[in-house]
Amino acid sequence: MNGAFFRLAATLVSGLVFGFGLSLSGMLDPARVRAFLDIAGNWNPSLAFVLGGAVSVSALGVLLTRRLKRPLFDESFHLPDNQVIDRRLIVGSAIFGIGWGLVGLCPGPALASLSLGLPATMLFVAAMVAGMLIHDRLVARRSSRMGGGAGAETRLSQPH
Repeated sequence: MNGAFFRLAATLVSGLVFGFGLSLSGMLDPARVRAFLDIAGNWNPSLAFVLGGAVSVSALGVLLTRRLKRPLFDESFHLPDNQVIDRRLIVGSAIFGIGWGLVGLCPGPALASLSLGLPATMLFVAAMVAGMLIHDRLVARRSSRMGGGAGAETRLSQPH
């Protein structure tokens, strides 16, 4: 068996664990997410434990990757080359946060929720994909006019 098989298997297992975790934690329930975000109203703090767990696992993952020369199933880490906090990042983050607060779904839980077959989730995912395609077309057009590769990802080895 070659490396591509193991990469695919690791991706599948990671996605299944992530989706199961989202389901188990209640992140697939938009009403529960909106209740967590409603700190001035009928606040439900239960998702704070989910957030704390996610940050803890992510922090351990970052610490582990700093000790590795390369990932287990790839030649190098894939890190974005742009580390500038600019207007585009702030506006995009605000749009993401507003959408998450209004709808109660973000991309991961939305994709996991497709398995429930709810029309509202299907509409959300279709609108999300359309928005991504429109954004990519606009950024690609703007980038080609400016002669650069906005948002490009480079293959970097992570420093030790």
